[in-house]
Amino acid sequence: MDRTLNLTPLTNTDWWKKTVIYSTYVDKFAGDFTKMTERLGYLSLLGIDCVHILPFYPSPFVDDGYDISNYCDVRKELGTLDDFATFTAEAHRRGIRVMIDLVLNHTSTRHPWFIEASASPKSPKRDFYLWSKTGNEYAGAANPFSVLKSSNWVANPAGDDYYFSTFYPEQADLNWNNTEVFAAMMGVIDFWTARGVDGFRLDAAAHLIKKEGTGCVSLPETHIVLKRIRAYLDAHHPGVALLGEAHGNDPISVLKSYFGDGDECHLMYHFPLVGKLFLALKRDDRSVLDPMLAESAGIPADAQWATLLRHHDEMPLSSLPKDEGNEVFDYFDAEKKYQFNLGTSLRTATMFRGNQRHILRAFELLFSVPGSPIIYYGDEIGMENISVDADERDTRRSVRGAFDWEKAERQIADPGSLFNGVAAIVKTWKAADVLVATTV
Repeated sequence: MDRTLNLTPLTNTDWWKKTVIYSTYVDKFAGDFTKMTERLGYLSLLGIDCVHILPFYPSPFVDDGYDISNYCDVRKELGTLDDFATFTAEAHRRGIRVMIDLVLNHTSTRHPWFIEASASPKSPKRDFYLWSKTGNEYAGAANPFSVLKSSNWVANPAGDDYYFSTFYPEQADLNWNNTEVFAAMMGVIDFWTARGVDGFRLDAAAHLIKKEGTGCVSLPETHIVLKRIRAYLDAHHPGVALLGEAHGNDPISVLKSYFGDGDECHLMYHFPLVGKLFLALKRDDRSVLDPMLAESAGIPADAQWATLLRHHDEMPLSSLPKDEGNEVFDYFDAEKKYQFNLGTSLRTATMFRGNQRHILRAFELLFSVPGSPIIYYGDEIGMENISVDADERDTRRSVRGAFDWEKAERQIADPGSLFNGVAAIVKTWKAADVLVATTV
């Protein structure tokens, strides 16, 4: 590795309070990390402060990379660890921070930990996961992927028992009651911060702890784990931020709990706001947002909402009152073509039938509310949903198409394009003397 590379995080420790985050996949956006480095100029032109790289780890790719088989490497088709470090160094040179996913809840069933654990009850890694002889425990646990599996307990192919899986059957949940799991994950944090990472998106943070007689979601014990992670970061990697993902159908009061007293997540996705944003756009009535913005205030000083129109998963609508949820669903996805769970997988341009004026209005509304806004790759050039196989039950894949560079280059050259309109919105937002705390 070139030891002249700047692999340390940038110095401003509260950078996350006012930052524009661009969320993308390396392969879909650029191909590999070498080409991703070459494309950083595009992000600078758009006004991006932080790039969130969606999973790039070695993976069997059952869940588009969220089934990780090695936490401390780069998927070979995307390059090497040196390529990643070069990318991070160049991003830092341009003043762009780098955030990556930290998938805490589960590993791939092809991760060496699970392979060893499943082979024998006497394995030292056995207690890294959750096991059952009957599959009857945690009967009240949420099954978010009920469309894909009937039970959270999956038969162990290497034994006569079951392992617990919240999401895809090929994703085995980790046992966070085991202190060795915590130590292993802190080692993962150490590994990537040494390579310049400035932040971690905590995938499925609400599901970490399972407890009999509960829904196994957002338990008090989960917050204890998050406080320990935050304390570790503050002690060893100050300035490195945590972006938490909790349930899209949770009320704001529950989402606020993930900030703790300023000692858990620095940022939290504001999923309930997403549905309200689109309701306001549908009705052409910004006042729809006022009660929610008022309820969103009062978070710790060392905390911030991450606001968004879209991301790589479905748009959650179940946090809206039923009549409002139906109103948004019926307007944007009347045929339920892109329904997934209780939400819909739609790109912003698909929602507005490619109407540039309406898309820009959506971005203007996003950048008008308190928080650190996220741009999902391609939305700034009006990319739409891609076609997926007719029997594909995971409609989220329709919002994960390859970036259209020909379209992007045409728009960069056109002063009246969507890209330049979004870049102007970003520039105005960054230049404005606005409060970074979530007050209204």
